[in-house]
Parts: sequence; structure tokens; C-alpha cells
Amino acid sequence: MRRRFFVDEVRNGHAQIADEDAKHLTRVLRVEVGQRYEISDNRAVYLAEIETARKELVVFRTLERIATPDPAVRTVLYASLIKFDHFEWMIEKATELGVARIVPVITARIEHGLEKAANKRMERWRRIALESSQQSRRAHLPEIGEVTTWRDTVRCGAGPELDGYFFALDEDPAAQPLLQALPAARQASDTVSLLIGPEGGWTDDERGELAATRWIRVSLGPQILRAETASIAALAVVSSAWLLH
Repeated sequence: MRRRFFVDEVRNGHAQIADEDAKHLTRVLRVEVGQRYEISDNRAVYLAEIETARKELVVFRTLERIATPDPAVRTVLYASLIKFDHFEWMIEKATELGVARIVPVITARIEHGLEKAANKRMERWRRIALESSQQSRRAHLPEIGEVTTWRDTVRCGAGPELDGYFFALDEDPAAQPLLQALPAARQASDTVSLLIGPEGGWTDDERGELAATRWIRVSLGPQILRAETASIAALAVVSSAWLLH
């Protein structure tokens, strides 16, 4: 199976990768003139042939457009800020699972200092999403949204997700199992937003605020999962529910 790379744009049937990324292609992957790969400009995917392979510049010539099916469900992950090594692992795995958008959220129990430091990590997080997208052969990159407040998140005002189903993961035994909640969502929409709490879970005040919104509290079972584990498990469950339908 051919490798897939993301490019900034395809213009007049050509695209290029430059600087450090080009060095990686030529020095590590050993790409050569005449080899064929797939490239995506985040709009369409093409079969392309390498015309130039220099140390700091790789030029592709597109040969044909490749059809790529739309995902069965559009998933959006609103994730409370957690320790950055765990958050970055979550970005990598969520990207592999096809998430369309990841939004970092400020919640009551986030670790001190994460909120201010998060904005400085955006470039790194988007780089992780890019590398994971290429590894998993995605057609489109996930969007890494700006850090948003709890209030904007529960009001569904942190982005374009005005429709669809909204599920907030909760370890509360009274929460409905996610698997039971999905059939109604699958029949009504092709967009599912998931809200994941921090280490320590939601506060009573946050649960109270959720009760007055469109967010439906759901559970993944009796075990207490780490935030990053819950994120990946929930995305896998949602994706599987649409694929098996």
C-alpha cells in the first residue's frame, strides 16, 4: 500500500514538500524520482509521481484523482486539558480513529498551569495530527481547535457543532450506557460530539450545568478510565456503531 503525504496545495498539477519535511522524505524514506505516492491537499487525494527529490525540496506531479469515501460519522472530541504527554497520545490515537475535530477544554479540575501553556503547544499538536494522519492514510486532517472555556463548550458554542448528538462521558452509575444511547443518535444525525472530563471527573456544579444543556451524560461501564483512555474507547464505540449499521 502506497504511503500518503499531505501537501499545502496542488497547483497546475504539481505539489511540493520543502525544508525539514523534504529532508525526512529524502534521507529517511529515501524517496526517488519516478516513485509514486498518494498526496492530499486536505481537499482531495491524488496519485502522484515524484519529479524532483532534492535534500530540501520534493516535487510531485499528479497523475489522477483518487476517490475517497466520506466517513460514516463525523466525530468531534471536546477534551478537558490533561497532562500534555497524555493529551498528545490522545491526539495521535483519536486521529487514527478518524476524529474530525479536537477541542481542548478548560474544566474545573484541570492541573494548574495547563491552560496558559496549552496555547503554546498548538503547533506541536497539529504536527502530531499531521503525522498520525499520514500514518493512518486519512484523506483529511483533523482540526485542532483553540482552547475553549467550559461555558462555551456546554452551550455548544465552541465551534460549528450546532446539530447532531452531544454525549458527555461520566463515571456516574446513573449515566446511560453509551451503547444504548447510540441507536437514536445514528438514526437522527451523522455528527456526534463527545465531551471528556479531566482527571478526577466532573464537579457537582459541572454535572448540574450539563443537565440544563443538550449534552447527554453517558457511561462506558463501571471501570474508572483515564481521560485519554475514555476518549479513545468512546470514539471507537461510536465509529463501530456507524460502520456496523
